[in-house]
Amino acid sequence: MTVNLRGVTVVLLPGTGSDDDYVYRAFSAALHDVGATVVTPAPQPEALIEGFLRELDNAARLGPIAVGGVSIGAAVAASWALSHPSRAVAVLAALPAWTGQPGNAPAALAALYSAHQLRSDGLASTIAAMRASSPAWLADELTRSWLSQWPALPDAMQEAAGYDAPTCEELATLAVPMGVAAATDDLVHPVEVALEWVASAPRAALRTVTLDAMGVDPGVLGAACVTALLEAS
Repeated sequence: MTVNLRGVTVVLLPGTGSDDDYVYRAFSAALHDVGATVVTPAPQPEALIEGFLRELDNAARLGPIAVGGVSIGAAVAASWALSHPSRAVAVLAALPAWTGQPGNAPAALAALYSAHQLRSDGLASTIAAMRASSPAWLADELTRSWLSQWPALPDAMQEAAGYDAPTCEELATLAVPMGVAAATDDLVHPVEVALEWVASAPRAALRTVTLDAMGVDPGVLGAACVTALLEAS
């Protein structure tokens, strides 16, 4: 049966160093089109994972919710859905970064490196280096969100880099449909991870985008996730 998100609250969590502003722009149009209510809590960098879980728990007090997010946000959301099968109706996972323990996953290593640079070189210098090596649209997004999360940002990055995402065995027990989106040219969030998530979950589908397309319109990421979810359910 196709999942119906009309009237459903969808709680979406941002990626490491990102924020609620970006995740709202990425997902809101596609979810509003299907009648969902979009909730995008701001990250709490001083207690990142705990803050995410608290927001999900609070939103589910009024009834079942759909959950999702980007990168670490997707991992936390999927883990919450696995732990609360009666309170989740769907998962929207954009750019999943790793499966199980982070190990040497590119996103985990990048977060640890950025945390180290922020602590050793300071915010301004680290932002300058990030801007020199990133697409302009991503540099603008991260500059805004990094500024808003300073000075607790390095702690949030380190916490995210140590988070255990769902394993393949755990994803195999997911009771709700999952839509997954990956960027085919994103080396930090390899499409192979997204394929692994989709292959493991009982009801899951994948849609892909590109970083260039996301730079023009962040909404393509959310649209890909929602389309994949409808295909999976």
